[in-house]
Amino acid sequence: MQPASTSGANGGSNRQLKRWGPIAGVLAVVAIGGGVLLATKDDDSKTTTAATTTVAAESTTPPETGPPDTGAPDTGVDTTGAPTDEITFPLSYSQAVEQGIEGDVEWGERCDTATGRLAVPDYFAPECMAPFTGDNGGVTATGVTAEEITVVNYIGQANDPIIAYITDAIDNDDTNEQYADTMKGLVAYYEAYYELYGRKINLVTFEGTGGATDEVAARADAATIAEQYSPFAVLGGPALTSAFGDELAARQVLCISCTPGQPANFYTDRDPYVWGLDGSALQKQAHVLEFIEKQMIGKNAEHGGDAVKALPRSFGLVYLESSGASKDLADTFAAAMDTMGSPLAAVAAYQLDPATIQQTASQVITKMKAAGVTTIVFSGDPVAPRDFTNEATAQEYFPEWVVAASTLVDVTAFARTYDQQQWAHAFGVTQLAARSNPTTSGAYANYEWFTGVEPPANDSIGVIAPSPALFFAVVQGVGPNLSPETFRDTLFAAEGTRPGISQPYLSYGDKGYWGGVADYQGVDDATAFWWDPVATGPDEIRREGTGMYQYVDGGLRYLPGQWPTDDKMFDPAGAVAIYETAPAGEERGDYPSPAG
Repeated sequence: MQPASTSGANGGSNRQLKRWGPIAGVLAVVAIGGGVLLATKDDDSKTTTAATTTVAAESTTPPETGPPDTGAPDTGVDTTGAPTDEITFPLSYSQAVEQGIEGDVEWGERCDTATGRLAVPDYFAPECMAPFTGDNGGVTATGVTAEEITVVNYIGQANDPIIAYITDAIDNDDTNEQYADTMKGLVAYYEAYYELYGRKINLVTFEGTGGATDEVAARADAATIAEQYSPFAVLGGPALTSAFGDELAARQVLCISCTPGQPANFYTDRDPYVWGLDGSALQKQAHVLEFIEKQMIGKNAEHGGDAVKALPRSFGLVYLESSGASKDLADTFAAAMDTMGSPLAAVAAYQLDPATIQQTASQVITKMKAAGVTTIVFSGDPVAPRDFTNEATAQEYFPEWVVAASTLVDVTAFARTYDQQQWAHAFGVTQLAARSNPTTSGAYANYEWFTGVEPPANDSIGVIAPSPALFFAVVQGVGPNLSPETFRDTLFAAEGTRPGISQPYLSYGDKGYWGGVADYQGVDDATAFWWDPVATGPDEIRREGTGMYQYVDGGLRYLPGQWPTDDKMFDPAGAVAIYETAPAGEERGDYPSPAG
């Protein structure tokens, strides 16, 4: 079932929820939509940027013209409308209706007053916000003046071998330059339609000086950003170290998606500065454990190969060990399986090392097979399954493969690189939404509608868009008095996102889902899926091919405690691989493109 409401036990008053409610719809656009990992390498046809710190302070141009290097057009959107009566900001359309003053506000052309939402063709478009007039308070925080908000867009170092190991697997050739241009176009889109209370965005592009795991370079980069640009916020960070986010928090700079997922105390100890988008590893694990308990334990391994399908399930865990936290998470999983009466028969950790992964795969598969494991629960990176599955086939071992909400393993573009004899037995849990054609929905379609051209980073926009989407959603929900503290208060008090099939459900703070722990990491729900090796269609970067994930019950999503007991894996009835048009009830609106 989809969440009908998110107004659970968050500790805030109803009045607060009503005040901050306007960002609830907005937050839906930050949902993780099956995008492929952002590129951090340069195309051979382009000159590679030097590996020293490369920074370029670039202010986004007014939305009337759009950033010239993205092809953004004259928007034709009038954002200057003003209320005729004195109001308290922020004010959403529904709040104005409740107060009986919606007719006294000049909403402007960016608002569809028939729906009360922005005039953009997106089911998840937020409510209109009253155009601001008056004094915005000037300097309200570091990086915030009366005229602008300084935001740094962090881009990973070009040619980072670890990231290249991942992007090369699916031929993602987006360059850092294209990534930066795409971010500029997105910022222009949000500036044109979202209320920023008299301020514009001063967007600074910063290229990291170290690789994804380089803690020293990460801290140095954070220090450079804080000292040289004094930003209000940073979007993005090194993919595999928390040092960048830690250093920014110590310097009181807010950041979004600036660190890989961390334990809850990492965020609470750095409140209100560090924010995630994807659900935490522990939250994902909770979904996987509930799924296993309700649909798998006590049954035969019926989705495995001929040699195991008639055997009672015997579980093994294979996980990526990248820190002490990952080992702790594995121990927590093992303890939970013990409690559920199905202790793990084998546990194997591996490290993300392209030079040794083949040897590691041989050792891991040998261990699982010798232990009589019928069902491998995989929690790791998106490339290693290629080696693990090839090795399993070489050993004539065909277990069930349970995808444990692993980042990007649940992406079709990667799954097509795995041994298909093995992956025909793959199923599990994902926090990604059921896929829709990217050219007709989501960030890609919104970008093309606004600018008239496809995103320069057309392979990577799915992971570029969420960070600015969250940032702008909250900024317009905060109102004129923008600070890290009001940013937090707005997120925590807001209701969750608009329920749907094609977008995950996000909420922040304590909404009653995670045992009284404040949530700084966004996505709360998940869905079930299985791999269909013969289905055909486009992957996430629009390449036609064979092999598609099928989403159970059309991608119906579940919050903790809502998982059903019936096993519908590999049942084509009701399963959906991709929505060519939006799911029923989530159709896009018909608004003329600013690009003509």
